Amino acid sequence: MAEAPPVKRKREEEDADGAGGAAAPFPLAELRLRRVLRESARDKAVFLHGEVTGPSGEGTDALVILEKTPFQEEKLLDLLKKHTKLELRMHNDIYKTYHLYPPPELSEIKTTVVYPATEKHLQKYLRQEVHLIRETWEDYKNITLPYIQSQSFSIQWVYNILEKKAEADRIIHENPDPCDGFVLVPDFKWNQNQLDDLYLIALVHRREVKSLRDLTAEHLPLLRNILQEGKEAIMKRFSVPGSQLRIYLHYHPSYYHLHVHFTALGYDAPGISVERAHLLTDVIDNLVLDSTYYQKRALTFTLQADKELFKRFQEAGRV
Repeated sequence: MAEAPPVKRKREEEDADGAGGAAAPFPLAELRLRRVLRESARDKAVFLHGEVTGPSGEGTDALVILEKTPFQEEKLLDLLKKHTKLELRMHNDIYKTYHLYPPPELSEIKTTVVYPATEKHLQKYLRQEVHLIRETWEDYKNITLPYIQSQSFSIQWVYNILEKKAEADRIIHENPDPCDGFVLVPDFKWNQNQLDDLYLIALVHRREVKSLRDLTAEHLPLLRNILQEGKEAIMKRFSVPGSQLRIYLHYHPSYYHLHVHFTALGYDAPGISVERAHLLTDVIDNLVLDSTYYQKRALTFTLQADKELFKRFQEAGRV
Protein backbone atom coordinates (compact mmCIF):
# COMPACT_ATOMS: atom_id res chain seq x y z
CA MET A 1 0.00 0.00 0.00
CA ALA A 2 1.01 3.63 -0.04
CA GLU A 3 0.09 7.26 1.08
CA ALA A 4 -2.27 8.98 -0.03
CA PRO A 5 -1.59 10.98 -0.58
CA PRO A 6 -1.78 13.21 -2.31
CA VAL A 7 -3.46 10.92 -3.16
CA LYS A 8 0.60 10.56 0.04
CA ARG A 9 -1.53 6.57 -1.81
CA LYS A 10 -2.62 6.47 1.58
CA ARG A 11 -4.74 3.65 2.80
CA GLU A 12 -7.94 4.43 4.62
CA GLU A 13 -9.54 2.73 7.61
CA GLU A 14 -10.33 -0.92 7.21
CA ASP A 15 -12.10 -3.48 9.32
CA ALA A 16 -10.07 -4.69 12.24
CA ASP A 17 -9.33 -8.06 10.80
CA GLY A 18 -9.22 -6.77 7.67
CA ALA A 19 -8.06 -8.33 4.96
CA GLY A 20 -8.63 -11.61 3.41
CA GLY A 21 -11.59 -12.95 1.54
CA ALA A 22 -13.23 -11.82 -1.66
CA ALA A 23 -15.04 -8.51 -1.36
CA ALA A 24 -18.31 -7.87 -3.15
CA PRO A 25 -17.95 -5.45 -6.09
CA PHE A 26 -18.72 -1.85 -5.23
CA PRO A 27 -22.05 -0.83 -6.84
CA LEU A 28 -20.60 2.11 -8.77
CA ALA A 29 -23.52 2.33 -11.18
CA GLU A 30 -25.89 2.79 -8.23
CA LEU A 31 -23.88 5.61 -6.69
CA ARG A 32 -25.80 8.84 -6.20
CA LEU A 33 -23.45 11.80 -6.55
CA ARG A 34 -23.79 14.18 -3.61
CA ARG A 35 -20.99 16.63 -4.40
CA VAL A 36 -17.56 17.08 -5.95
CA LEU A 37 -15.17 17.47 -3.04
CA ARG A 38 -12.18 18.60 -5.07
CA GLU A 39 -10.62 18.48 -8.52
CA SER A 40 -6.92 18.42 -9.36
CA ALA A 41 -6.01 19.43 -12.90
CA ARG A 42 -2.34 18.70 -12.18
CA ASP A 43 -3.00 15.16 -10.96
CA LYS A 44 -5.85 14.54 -13.42
CA ALA A 45 -8.04 13.45 -10.52
CA VAL A 46 -11.46 14.20 -9.06
CA PHE A 47 -12.70 13.42 -5.54
CA LEU A 48 -16.40 12.60 -5.15
CA HIS A 49 -18.80 12.26 -2.24
CA GLY A 50 -21.47 9.75 -3.18
CA GLU A 51 -24.19 7.74 -1.51
CA VAL A 52 -25.30 4.15 -1.99
CA THR A 53 -28.83 3.19 -1.03
CA GLY A 54 -29.06 -0.19 0.68
CA PRO A 55 -31.93 -2.70 0.64
CA SER A 56 -33.50 -0.95 3.64
CA GLY A 57 -33.59 2.33 1.75
CA GLU A 58 -30.99 3.93 3.98
CA GLY A 59 -28.13 5.76 2.26
CA THR A 60 -24.46 5.10 3.09
CA ASP A 61 -21.72 7.60 2.29
CA ALA A 62 -18.90 6.67 -0.07
CA LEU A 63 -15.72 8.43 -1.16
CA VAL A 64 -14.75 7.80 -4.80
CA ILE A 65 -11.48 9.01 -6.32
CA LEU A 66 -11.14 8.93 -10.11
CA GLU A 67 -7.63 9.30 -11.55
CA LYS A 68 -6.37 9.21 -15.13
CA THR A 69 -3.62 6.61 -15.35
CA PRO A 70 -0.21 7.36 -16.91
CA PHE A 71 0.50 6.31 -20.48
CA GLN A 72 2.07 2.89 -20.96
CA GLU A 73 4.76 2.84 -23.61
CA GLU A 74 3.87 -0.63 -24.87
CA LYS A 75 0.29 0.49 -25.59
CA LEU A 76 1.06 3.75 -27.41
CA LEU A 77 0.95 2.19 -30.87
CA ASP A 78 -2.48 0.69 -30.15
CA LEU A 79 -3.65 4.06 -28.89
CA LEU A 80 -2.62 5.76 -32.14
CA LYS A 81 -4.01 3.07 -34.42
CA LYS A 82 -7.21 2.09 -32.62
CA HIS A 83 -8.64 5.45 -31.62
CA THR A 84 -12.34 5.74 -32.33
CA LYS A 85 -12.30 9.44 -33.16
CA LEU A 86 -9.84 12.29 -33.78
CA GLU A 87 -11.55 15.68 -33.50
CA LEU A 88 -9.83 18.89 -34.58
CA ARG A 89 -10.25 21.64 -31.98
CA MET A 90 -7.82 24.34 -33.11
CA HIS A 91 -5.67 25.06 -36.17
CA ASN A 92 -3.16 27.89 -36.45
CA ASP A 93 -0.40 27.68 -39.06
CA ILE A 94 1.60 24.50 -38.32
CA TYR A 95 -0.07 23.99 -34.93
CA LYS A 96 -3.14 21.81 -34.47
CA THR A 97 -4.94 20.63 -31.34
CA TYR A 98 -7.11 17.52 -31.39
CA HIS A 99 -9.24 15.54 -29.00
CA LEU A 100 -8.44 11.86 -29.39
CA TYR A 101 -11.03 9.33 -28.20
CA PRO A 102 -9.44 5.95 -27.41
CA PRO A 103 -11.31 2.62 -27.25
CA PRO A 104 -12.51 1.47 -23.80
CA GLU A 105 -9.61 -0.92 -23.23
CA LEU A 106 -7.19 2.03 -23.54
CA SER A 107 -9.26 4.47 -21.46
CA GLU A 108 -8.52 3.12 -18.01
CA ILE A 109 -9.40 5.29 -15.01
CA LYS A 110 -8.05 4.23 -11.65
CA THR A 111 -10.94 4.24 -9.17
CA THR A 112 -10.33 4.24 -5.41
CA VAL A 113 -13.32 3.68 -3.14
CA VAL A 114 -13.70 4.20 0.61
CA TYR A 115 -17.02 2.62 1.60
CA PRO A 116 -18.57 3.19 3.99
CA ALA A 117 -16.89 6.57 4.35
CA THR A 118 -16.86 8.65 7.52
CA GLU A 119 -17.03 12.44 7.75
CA LYS A 120 -13.27 12.42 8.43
CA HIS A 121 -12.64 10.70 5.10
CA LEU A 122 -14.77 13.24 3.25
CA GLN A 123 -13.28 16.25 4.99
CA LYS A 124 -9.78 15.04 4.17
CA TYR A 125 -10.40 15.54 0.44
CA LEU A 126 -12.57 18.67 0.63
CA ARG A 127 -10.88 21.77 -0.74
CA GLN A 128 -9.99 24.00 2.18
CA GLU A 129 -8.06 27.15 3.03
CA VAL A 130 -4.50 26.20 3.98
CA HIS A 131 -2.26 27.73 6.67
CA LEU A 132 1.46 27.41 7.42
CA ILE A 133 2.20 26.25 10.98
CA ARG A 134 5.53 26.56 12.82
CA GLU A 135 5.51 23.88 15.52
CA THR A 136 8.02 24.08 18.39
CA TRP A 137 8.80 21.11 20.62
CA GLU A 138 6.60 22.68 23.30
CA ASP A 139 3.80 22.97 20.74
CA TYR A 140 4.24 19.30 19.93
CA LYS A 141 4.01 18.23 23.57
CA ASN A 142 1.14 20.54 24.50
CA ILE A 143 -0.95 20.63 21.30
CA THR A 144 0.02 18.04 18.70
CA LEU A 145 0.71 14.97 20.84
CA PRO A 146 -2.58 15.23 22.80
CA TYR A 147 -4.34 15.59 19.44
CA ILE A 148 -2.66 12.46 18.05
CA GLN A 149 -3.52 10.49 21.19
CA SER A 150 -7.16 11.55 20.96
CA GLN A 151 -7.67 10.44 17.37
CA SER A 152 -9.64 7.34 16.42
CA PHE A 153 -8.32 6.73 12.89
CA SER A 154 -7.51 3.04 12.64
CA ILE A 155 -4.15 1.89 11.32
CA GLN A 156 -5.16 -1.76 11.49
CA TRP A 157 -4.43 -1.97 7.76
CA VAL A 158 -0.75 -1.29 8.57
CA TYR A 159 -0.69 -4.10 11.13
CA ASN A 160 -2.41 -6.39 8.61
CA ILE A 161 0.49 -5.86 6.20
CA LEU A 162 3.15 -6.29 8.88
CA GLU A 163 1.47 -9.50 10.08
CA LYS A 164 0.90 -10.69 6.48
CA LYS A 165 -2.86 -10.83 6.95
CA ALA A 166 -3.18 -8.62 3.85
CA GLU A 167 -1.10 -7.74 0.79
CA ALA A 168 1.48 -10.43 1.52
CA ASP A 169 1.83 -11.03 -2.22
CA ARG A 170 2.69 -7.34 -2.72
CA ILE A 171 5.69 -7.28 -0.40
CA ILE A 172 8.84 -6.32 -2.31
CA HIS A 173 11.24 -6.74 0.59
CA GLU A 174 11.16 -7.45 4.32
CA ASN A 175 13.68 -7.16 7.09
CA PRO A 176 11.92 -9.16 9.87
CA ASP A 177 13.92 -7.72 12.77
CA PRO A 178 11.28 -6.47 15.27
CA CYS A 179 13.42 -3.49 16.27
CA ASP A 180 15.31 -2.47 13.15
CA GLY A 181 13.22 -4.12 10.42
CA PHE A 182 10.54 -3.02 7.99
CA VAL A 183 8.32 -4.11 5.10
CA LEU A 184 8.54 -2.49 1.65
CA VAL A 185 5.33 -2.47 -0.42
CA PRO A 186 4.07 -0.58 -3.48
CA ASP A 187 1.88 2.40 -2.69
CA PHE A 188 -1.64 2.12 -4.08
CA LYS A 189 -1.10 5.32 -6.07
CA TRP A 190 1.28 3.31 -8.26
CA ASN A 191 -0.28 0.73 -10.60
CA GLN A 192 3.16 -0.84 -11.30
CA ASN A 193 2.60 -0.65 -15.06
CA GLN A 194 5.40 1.90 -15.59
CA LEU A 195 8.37 3.25 -13.64
CA ASP A 196 7.80 6.97 -14.25
CA ASP A 197 5.54 7.22 -11.19
CA LEU A 198 7.22 4.51 -9.10
CA TYR A 199 6.01 4.77 -5.49
CA LEU A 200 6.73 2.42 -2.59
CA ILE A 201 6.33 2.67 1.17
CA ALA A 202 8.54 1.23 3.92
CA LEU A 203 6.48 0.39 7.04
CA VAL A 204 8.53 -0.18 10.19
CA HIS A 205 7.81 -3.14 12.47
CA ARG A 206 8.10 -1.00 15.62
CA ARG A 207 4.64 0.20 16.60
CA GLU A 208 5.55 2.85 19.16
CA VAL A 209 7.28 5.16 16.65
CA LYS A 210 4.62 7.48 15.28
CA SER A 211 6.48 10.15 13.33
CA LEU A 212 9.63 12.19 12.79
CA ARG A 213 9.19 13.71 16.27
CA ASP A 214 9.84 10.32 17.94
CA LEU A 215 13.15 9.67 16.21
CA THR A 216 16.46 9.72 18.12
CA ALA A 217 19.92 8.25 17.50
CA GLU A 218 18.52 4.96 18.84
CA HIS A 219 16.64 4.63 15.54
CA LEU A 220 19.67 5.13 13.28
CA PRO A 221 20.13 1.37 12.58
CA LEU A 222 16.46 1.17 11.52
CA LEU A 223 16.69 4.23 9.27
CA ARG A 224 19.94 3.07 7.69
CA ASN A 225 18.41 -0.35 7.00
CA ILE A 226 15.46 1.29 5.28
CA LEU A 227 17.74 3.50 3.20
CA GLN A 228 20.21 0.82 2.12
CA GLU A 229 17.97 -2.24 1.83
CA GLY A 230 15.16 -0.23 0.25
CA LYS A 231 17.45 1.03 -2.51
CA GLU A 232 18.90 -2.44 -3.08
CA ALA A 233 15.46 -4.06 -3.27
CA ILE A 234 14.16 -1.48 -5.76
CA MET A 235 17.27 -1.84 -7.90
CA LYS A 236 16.92 -5.63 -7.88
CA ARG A 237 13.19 -5.68 -8.67
CA PHE A 238 12.74 -2.59 -10.86
CA SER A 239 16.30 -1.74 -12.03
CA VAL A 240 15.97 1.82 -10.72
CA PRO A 241 19.22 3.03 -9.06
CA GLY A 242 19.26 4.87 -5.75
CA SER A 243 20.41 8.03 -7.51
CA GLN A 244 17.01 8.17 -9.25
CA LEU A 245 14.94 7.78 -6.08
CA ARG A 246 13.49 10.39 -3.76
CA ILE A 247 13.42 8.87 -0.26
CA TYR A 248 11.68 10.88 2.43
CA LEU A 249 9.35 11.10 5.41
CA HIS A 250 6.30 13.34 5.78
CA TYR A 251 5.65 15.64 8.69
CA HIS A 252 2.84 15.63 9.47
CA PRO A 253 2.29 12.13 8.08
CA SER A 254 -1.03 10.88 6.75
CA TYR A 255 -1.11 8.20 9.47
CA TYR A 256 0.85 7.95 12.70
CA HIS A 257 2.92 4.81 12.19
CA LEU A 258 6.46 5.58 11.01
CA HIS A 259 6.84 5.01 7.28
CA VAL A 260 9.23 6.16 4.55
CA HIS A 261 8.32 7.06 0.97
CA PHE A 262 10.33 5.89 -2.08
CA THR A 263 9.35 7.65 -5.32
CA ALA A 264 10.87 8.06 -8.76
CA LEU A 265 12.95 11.23 -8.76
CA GLY A 266 11.24 12.51 -11.90
CA TYR A 267 7.76 11.97 -10.46
CA ASP A 268 6.00 15.01 -9.04
CA ALA A 269 4.46 12.98 -6.24
CA PRO A 270 1.94 14.43 -3.80
CA GLY A 271 3.51 15.77 -0.60
CA ILE A 272 7.07 16.41 -1.84
CA SER A 273 6.96 20.14 -1.13
CA VAL A 274 9.47 21.68 1.29
CA GLU A 275 6.86 22.23 3.99
CA ARG A 276 6.13 18.52 4.28
CA ALA A 277 8.88 16.24 2.96
CA HIS A 278 12.11 15.48 4.89
CA LEU A 279 14.78 13.54 2.99
CA LEU A 280 15.78 10.37 4.82
CA THR A 281 19.49 11.07 4.32
CA ASP A 282 19.06 14.49 5.97
CA VAL A 283 17.12 12.93 8.86
CA ILE A 284 19.96 10.43 9.42
CA ASP A 285 22.60 13.16 9.29
CA ASN A 286 20.66 15.33 11.74
CA LEU A 287 20.37 12.46 14.24
CA VAL A 288 24.10 11.71 13.92
CA LEU A 289 24.83 15.33 14.83
CA ASP A 290 22.32 15.42 17.70
CA SER A 291 20.41 12.45 19.06
CA THR A 292 17.50 14.68 20.15
CA TYR A 293 17.46 16.88 17.06
CA TYR A 294 13.74 16.35 16.39
CA GLN A 295 12.86 16.99 20.03
CA LYS A 296 14.52 20.42 19.82
CA ARG A 297 13.90 22.05 16.49
CA ALA A 298 10.75 23.73 15.24
CA LEU A 299 9.08 22.01 12.27
CA THR A 300 6.98 23.76 9.64
CA PHE A 301 3.97 22.19 7.93
CA THR A 302 0.62 23.12 6.43
CA LEU A 303 -2.84 22.54 7.89
CA GLN A 304 -6.26 22.97 6.36
CA ALA A 305 -8.48 25.47 8.15
CA ASP A 306 -11.14 22.88 8.99
CA LYS A 307 -8.74 20.43 10.66
CA GLU A 308 -9.09 19.80 14.37
CA LEU A 309 -5.34 20.24 14.86
CA PHE A 310 -5.48 23.70 13.24
CA LYS A 311 -8.29 24.67 15.61
CA ARG A 312 -6.18 23.56 18.56
CA PHE A 313 -3.25 25.70 17.38
CA GLN A 314 -5.70 28.61 17.01
CA GLU A 315 -7.08 28.13 20.53
CA ALA A 316 -3.53 28.08 21.89
CA GLY A 317 -2.79 31.40 20.14
CA ARG A 318 -0.15 29.85 17.90
CA VAL A 319 -1.76 30.89 14.60
